[in-house]
Amino acid sequence: MAGDAGPGTAGRELFLVLAVAVVGLLLAVVAAFTPWHAAVVGSAPAGLVEMHVPDDPGSAPGGSH
Repeated sequence: MAGDAGPGTAGRELFLVLAVAVVGLLLAVVAAFTPWHAAVVGSAPAGLVEMHVPDDPGSAPGGSH
């Protein structure tokens, strides 16, 4: 069986292994950098969200502290 391989068989096998590895890397890059969440057409662009701290912590609704 092992003696049946002709010249160049090892080169073809190495090429096949490298080709499969390159295809796998390309698929991994596509999976990593492609946005996979649903994008709404015409959605508003991202903007700054402002956070405000209340002036008096005791004035929160629901009772006093």
